[in-house]
Amino acid sequence: MGMKPVKTTGGHVSPFERIKRTNEAGMEYWLSREFAGVLGYGDYRNFEAVIEKARLSCFNSGHRIEDHFVEITEMVPIGSKDK
Repeated sequence: MGMKPVKTTGGHVSPFERIKRTNEAGMEYWLSREFAGVLGYGDYRNFEAVIEKARLSCFNSGHRIEDHFVEITEMVPIGSKDK
């Protein structure tokens, strides 16, 4: 797994490209905590509602949620603002 920013026109690298990750199969993915930070959510708990809305939209559009959202548990350091 790795992160490799891709430069766009004019040499600018999108903040979404900066946090994009790629698995062993070459599939791209993003971690929700990093995604929340790029979008300006200071408290991750507020971003969880956004994720739930996105999951519902995925389902309502006829896509399998499991194909687009993977649940992972990630430990955050004690004293972190991301509790």
